[in-house]
Amino acid sequence: MLAYVFPGQGSQVVGMGKDLFDEFKEYVDAADEILGYSIKELCLEDPNRVLGLTQYTQPALYVVNALTYLKEVKTTGVKPDFVAGHSLGEYDALFAAGVFDFATGLKLVQKRGELMSQAKGGGMAAVLGLKEEEIRKVLKEKNLSSIDIANLNSPSQTVISGLKEDIEAAQTIFEEAGALRYVVLKVSGAFHSRYMKEAQEKFGEFMNQFEFKKPEITVISNLYARPYKAKNLRETLLGQITSSVRWTETIRYIWGKDENVDIVQIGPGNVLKGLTRGIKRDCQPLIVNDEDDFDDTDDAIDESGVEIEELNSSNSLGSKLFKERYGLNYAYAAGPMYCEISSKEFVETMAKSRMLSFYGTAGVELSKIEEALEYLKKNIGDKASYGANIMPDIMNGEREGKIVDLLLKYDVKTVLASFYINMTPELIRYKVNGLKRDSSGKVVSTNRVIAKLSRPEVLNSFLSPIPSEILSSLLSENKITKEQFDMAQNIPVADDVCVISDSAGNTDMGVAYTMIPTMVNLRNDLVSKHNYSNYVCIGCAGGIGTPDAIVAAVMLGAEFVMTGSINQCTVEAKTSDTVKNMLQEAEIQDTEYIVSGDNFEFGTKSQIFRKGVLFHVRATKLYETYKLYNSIDEIDDYTKKQIEERYFQKSFEQIYDEIKSTCSPIQLERMQSNPKYKMSMIFKWYFDNGTKLALSGNEDRVVDYMINCSSAMGAFNTYVKGTNLENWHNRNADVVGKLLMDQADYLLKRKISALKMN
Repeated sequence: MLAYVFPGQGSQVVGMGKDLFDEFKEYVDAADEILGYSIKELCLEDPNRVLGLTQYTQPALYVVNALTYLKEVKTTGVKPDFVAGHSLGEYDALFAAGVFDFATGLKLVQKRGELMSQAKGGGMAAVLGLKEEEIRKVLKEKNLSSIDIANLNSPSQTVISGLKEDIEAAQTIFEEAGALRYVVLKVSGAFHSRYMKEAQEKFGEFMNQFEFKKPEITVISNLYARPYKAKNLRETLLGQITSSVRWTETIRYIWGKDENVDIVQIGPGNVLKGLTRGIKRDCQPLIVNDEDDFDDTDDAIDESGVEIEELNSSNSLGSKLFKERYGLNYAYAAGPMYCEISSKEFVETMAKSRMLSFYGTAGVELSKIEEALEYLKKNIGDKASYGANIMPDIMNGEREGKIVDLLLKYDVKTVLASFYINMTPELIRYKVNGLKRDSSGKVVSTNRVIAKLSRPEVLNSFLSPIPSEILSSLLSENKITKEQFDMAQNIPVADDVCVISDSAGNTDMGVAYTMIPTMVNLRNDLVSKHNYSNYVCIGCAGGIGTPDAIVAAVMLGAEFVMTGSINQCTVEAKTSDTVKNMLQEAEIQDTEYIVSGDNFEFGTKSQIFRKGVLFHVRATKLYETYKLYNSIDEIDDYTKKQIEERYFQKSFEQIYDEIKSTCSPIQLERMQSNPKYKMSMIFKWYFDNGTKLALSGNEDRVVDYMINCSSAMGAFNTYVKGTNLENWHNRNADVVGKLLMDQADYLLKRKISALKMN
């Protein structure tokens, strides 16, 4: 096999292309006309000393790379099997693959260089001698959150990008961390970082005037280090501006297709040749079954509901469409955990590894939610997918609407909708505000809703067309536009669905073996009935803690999986070290079902951690007392003393005063008029307090900790016993997810192989 790779900015040199300009005069004349100056003079003489300026460098390199390619093909009569380009060089790779012609590519590059040259105040630095994971660790531990990784050039050479002063200040930190060299680059902008967002938006508008063709040669993208696909070509190229150049993985991917592949640099210098040599010395080929993304033929898979057989290779377990839709490496998500246990740092860590997770808004003050969403927008933006959860709030109806306001304000593109029975106006407002039409006129949703549910009737609600009466009400209140109203006709609220079986916290105690196949069939019926154009993926949550569980979920029909309990015992989880130490020792039998604090009056169930605590015993006693009496005043003296002194360590009146200061007007009115409801609110205080004690790590009250947890925690602990992940201090959220998915892929292959042998 043969692969051509094209260099990017930094490889320019006066004199480049000297043997090419006269031979390809037609192309040179076209370039002069587009650029408004002599490209030959610039490259060979650079009389005004501008070749090193971004707005001149990029067009010059594009032209010389392209002419070098034309010369190579003309001389050898051979076209390569693969092409790739480093940053700017990717445009030459796309030209070589026939995605656009020479003139279109030059116009794109000219605009790109112009916009990037306008970026000011940014800086970049090459860090030599540290691996990617070591650099990410330094960025995290030293709170260098304003710095992004721009180029992953080789295992020992990484370029970082950020504000100029931050890049300069980081030099000492990286040198102390073991970097052999730290070289601040002579650039004006923070290229391939979040700081190029404005340039990206303007470039996206400019790109819209051009048409692109399907690649004739396999092009490996900087963004994904995987082949370009025609249906998302524009988005992939645009995403390159603000994302890392994954060059090491690009070369490993090509190398993995043929260990004897000849990788040839096409263009000036030998930079890529040297990087390739270093990558082959320090790495192994990346072996991926063709293909890591879904087939790029029109009839292979699209959003019409036509499903093809899924591949079971690394990074492709589950639905390829789900990964494509959310820009993920794995068909995997980490669910939201209440009270910010799934913290902004947790979400950021997952997003940077292209893994989906959700910030936990339940039980969090609105000001803190806004602070977290602002942080995530600043540190992740649209470089990767992330989300937040949203729930209906019957007793405090304004909260749901205010959370939707924040989601829209900070451009959160994905939400996990939990505990919904009927569709609410606020959830629909979020959904409809993200509707738009693509270039073909098709309605697409940029605000995606993943519904988390356990009942068929709720699935029916989420996958039925949005109720017209709610749309009319939103329109009359000027909460949506007439155009959005029109686009929302025959659109379901949910884009995808996660079916939750028996799980931590509130649970219907459902069984995945019956739930997943039933929900898959119902999904098929509803999509067919309403003739939806977009395919709805079905995921599985509840009890996912080992690769075996993931394999089982996939075999049942799940197209993605979502974990929960295991994530609260990770480095990034915002709970106390005391709780993490306890959960690290959990076994599968160390959970208990109790009455749910959220639905205390109805006796619904919740699954919690029981080892070393008395919460499950005391919560059960409270519920039995609630059922026995109609008011606080009826409780016998012995029981009252036991609850106040042992459980609450406060009097009923003290707790009632606390509740009155924080509850909604509706709740206060009900407490004053309904003694039994007042009793339930006082008893539910114990649940809230148990959560607060656990989060704070109050070691004097460990017996009163309330920790939502399923047996998945114990299963995971058993699986990693004897490895470095036995200690939670080594359990980063993304590391846990990758481990489970990669091992599940291996396990499934092994089981299929064993079945074939039998």
